[in-house]
Amino acid sequence: MSAPGQLFDRLGPLGYTRDECTRLQGLQEKAGELKRKRGAVILVHNYQRPEIFDLADAIGDSLALSRTAAEVKGDLILFAGVHFMAETAKILNPTRRVLIPSLEAGCSLADSVNAPALEARATELKAQYPDLAVVSYVNTSAAVKAVSDVVCTSGNADRIVNALPNRNILFVPDRNLAAWVKGRTDKNIIPWEGNCYVHEEVTGPAVAAMKARHPEAKVMVHPECRPDVTALADAVLSTEGMVGYAKSSPAKAFIVVTECGMSDRLQLEMPDRTFYRGCRLCRFMKTITLEDVVESLEKDRFEVTVPEEVRTRAEKAVRRMLELSEGAAAAAAPVSGAAVPATGLPDPAGAGR
Repeated sequence: MSAPGQLFDRLGPLGYTRDECTRLQGLQEKAGELKRKRGAVILVHNYQRPEIFDLADAIGDSLALSRTAAEVKGDLILFAGVHFMAETAKILNPTRRVLIPSLEAGCSLADSVNAPALEARATELKAQYPDLAVVSYVNTSAAVKAVSDVVCTSGNADRIVNALPNRNILFVPDRNLAAWVKGRTDKNIIPWEGNCYVHEEVTGPAVAAMKARHPEAKVMVHPECRPDVTALADAVLSTEGMVGYAKSSPAKAFIVVTECGMSDRLQLEMPDRTFYRGCRLCRFMKTITLEDVVESLEKDRFEVTVPEEVRTRAEKAVRRMLELSEGAAAAAAPVSGAAVPATGLPDPAGAGR
């Protein structure tokens, strides 16, 4: 956590007032005390509020954080992210209790597909394509993962698809990520018609206008964006991929096209560089506040559970992804990433949203 008086120095450039930082400092101290008392591990997604970053044992994308959770000590995990992320942590950590600070932290993309509808569509397609494989993005419920052949992330989707022996792929649920994968494989990609509203709202003309205003800036785009947006990118990257790209690039300015919390993290970690926001806020991620984190630790709420039959089937799909991507990760383009330890915790490879 930031020392007293330092929080404003860090968050002031992001638009926080001094009074607001004083209030948040008190909440951070209370949360830190509860964390130590409970022996909790706090995992924070890249899209979270910057004042929550200071409490993290690890900051990163959804899958990397779940893998980190499997390697650290402690029976209690608090996941500051949306529900499917906390579910994935529970899938990989069945003996640990997982809390999510707000029940409002859902995901419109994950809600665009359910298990019965997916099973029905897969059955219909297998009549035409007997070798059909169901590839589900990590941004799905545990129940959807449980009826999938393999899970993927934005950082490894193309590698997972290309590693499968199947020629025909039902890609669920993001049509934009499916379109991006289709451009990187010769396989038959059949998209589900879902999208992330945050990324869908970003348009090609808007990004082109930003490029015209900042011609020196490299454009980093998340693959959940529309094809007219990814076509303008210098690099199409997962959130963790953006961190690695910005750190290794000689450029000093970047246009960041994803949820705005990512721009906060990048600016905090690299204050000597400029990050222009081609972004939108996720109303689901931003439902989680520092007050929610305190109350979750204080009142032991809200616990995430997954029925064991669903969990074991979902874990099989997640583990298959890890097996398929393991050998290719080292040689991949800069779309892979890993959770960033905040307090010296393990740093396993992985690339999620």
